[in-house]
Amino acid sequence: MKNFIRLFTIASFCFISLGLNAQKFGYINSQELIEEIPEVKEATSNLETFQQQLAKQGQDMLARLQTKYQDLEKKQANGEISPKQVEAEVAKLKEEEAKLLEFEQSSQQKLMEKNESLLAPIRDKIQAAIDDVAAENGYTFIFDYATGFVLYADASTDVSSLVKAKLGL
Repeated sequence: MKNFIRLFTIASFCFISLGLNAQKFGYINSQELIEEIPEVKEATSNLETFQQQLAKQGQDMLARLQTKYQDLEKKQANGEISPKQVEAEVAKLKEEEAKLLEFEQSSQQKLMEKNESLLAPIRDKIQAAIDDVAAENGYTFIFDYATGFVLYADASTDVSSLVKAKLGL
């Protein structure tokens, strides 16, 4: 009986070690990878140019608004404009202020959309390369050293259904 237990224990360890050897892990450093891709540099340059264009438009709008406020103050100080006219002009300027704020918000949205449109194809290209390397070299998981995220996982290692079953879902 002791021999059977020893044999069973040895066989178990061999089986477990074979199972562990069957899974192959790898990692990349995405920060280093991204820094070396020429398309990323080009996309970053395009994004910076776009951001500068939007900033210039916003600065121009702000300068025009400030000039209008200064002109209104001068007219008011010189008595060239009635209080009722001042009130009407201030209301117009408040509308322009609201448009400036709206422009700033839409600029941020446009910048994010431009960023996504420029970088999404690059991310897809990188992910395809990771998937190919994993498939060609038999990796079960590939991690990103820079972020700690799993970039590739063999679908056969997904235990979501087991966890859902355990939760009664």
